[in-house]
Amino acid sequence: MRPAVAELLSILDLEPLEHNLFRGRSPQVGWQRVFGGQVIGQALVAANRTVEGRAAHSLHGYFMRPGDPAVPIIYEVDRLRDGRSFTTRLVSAIQHGHAIFTLLASYHDEEDGLEHAFEKPEIVDPDDLPGEDELRALILERAPDNIRGYFTRERPMELRPTDLRHYLSDEKLPPRQNIWMRATDRLPDEVAVHQAALAYLSDMALLDTALFPHGKSVFSKDMQTASLDHAMWFHRPFRADEWLLYATDTPSSSGSRGFTRGMLFDRSGRLVASTAQEGLIRRRTR
Repeated sequence: MRPAVAELLSILDLEPLEHNLFRGRSPQVGWQRVFGGQVIGQALVAANRTVEGRAAHSLHGYFMRPGDPAVPIIYEVDRLRDGRSFTTRLVSAIQHGHAIFTLLASYHDEEDGLEHAFEKPEIVDPDDLPGEDELRALILERAPDNIRGYFTRERPMELRPTDLRHYLSDEKLPPRQNIWMRATDRLPDEVAVHQAALAYLSDMALLDTALFPHGKSVFSKDMQTASLDHAMWFHRPFRADEWLLYATDTPSSSGSRGFTRGMLFDRSGRLVASTAQEGLIRRRTR
């Protein structure tokens, strides 16, 4: 297994401390704050550890404080409800005595019922797009030192955007983005592992999409960006180690906040998950 994927699985494997209490660590890679996808994934794992026989179908989280990668994160799970069909869990991620993130997750028994879904956009196949090495070279031209260090290391996920203009210029672009993504190595077969991995991956592109219409990116030195909330719905079975198309759009930005939606399709065209996020996109005044 590739070291970066092994590290991701290790990060998502929380240490049990007590009943409903878990501890997670952060990779020591020089970031000033914890990556939001990591906290989402770890909080979902904490909730999963208290549920048997049901898979998560939705999660809603709020970021309240930046995470400190130098110290562990404590995850406290509140077992709100265990019903006949649904289970609900509330997770608080705590550092330095304060909550930095909260997650509400809902679980549901598998049922047959009415079914429909949006169709996958007609997008170029991932095999016909530039690979990770070429994308990395493009990003390194613009990224600040801390981001450059991240992209020069092996990463647990591979991203293949269908349009590279965002990484090459400050051109104002239509308010949408399409990226193929997958884990870079085979993951265990457990549903909970793939859901946690996709929760981790799902924070990679959303906020950046909100900056497309403004000719900015999360790498722009004149922008202060941060995820404020994150919601996710799991619709159908999937594997996070196989190509998934992340089709995102940004209906609105105002008040220094950008709102973005996302749909994740597998290669056969099935809609497997959806996301929504609002993030801070504030112009720096100095």
